[in-house]
Amino acid sequence: MSYTLEICCDSVASAIAAARGGANRIELCENLAQGGVTPSAAKIKLAKARLSIPVFVLIRPRKADFLYTDLEFEIMLEDIRQAKALGADGIVSGALNADGTVDEARTREMVEAAGPLPFTFHRAFDMCRDALAAIDILAGLGVNRILTSGQQPTALEGKTNLERFAQYAGRRISIMACGELLPDNIGALLDIDGLTEFHSAARMEVQSQMSYTGEVNMGDEAVQDEFRWQEVDEGLVRGMRHVLNTR
Repeated sequence: MSYTLEICCDSVASAIAAARGGANRIELCENLAQGGVTPSAAKIKLAKARLSIPVFVLIRPRKADFLYTDLEFEIMLEDIRQAKALGADGIVSGALNADGTVDEARTREMVEAAGPLPFTFHRAFDMCRDALAAIDILAGLGVNRILTSGQQPTALEGKTNLERFAQYAGRRISIMACGELLPDNIGALLDIDGLTEFHSAARMEVQSQMSYTGEVNMGDEAVQDEFRWQEVDEGLVRGMRHVLNTR
């Protein structure tokens, strides 16, 4: 069995580490601490220049829900066009209606704007009221894959649903599992028939080398919290790659 390992990265340095660790594909974004938003043009350009594996680009204009205004959606369509122009290998996005159903009209527009690049419907799926109905809609719209933790906080907690989704989706659309996947737990999902794609952030904490931190914070976090962040841990990626290669 051939398994695909996609690593979510919010920096070019993380993307390079993920590739060294054996990732098959990168999902490039910004600000993973808020679930990821659209990355800068420079990040897309440099990631493409430095990597030989595919780079899929997340299109998400802000944190929080997936119910977008007309202006936000206009920005999303323009970001898709710009990502394509910068060499993106795929687009990752999604939009919902207020009642928890897939926004078919806007998803269709995004799939068409992304074409011929593959389109991944991200974890907006995990906020859908009826998962099986959403699978039918997304498959019909030409979406290539769905990123999901089985509508649970983690992939292991959502394993039963992941199995149900993969069986229901069949060959129509790929189900890609995510949700705190690491070398010590990814193997537990490999007995799910039809599940061949896995997504992980695989992060470690990085501490600032600043010796003087001052007393003023730049955002909503406490001062000291602003001097640490997360990057991809190459060792964790390598560990997951090893598990996938030996099963």
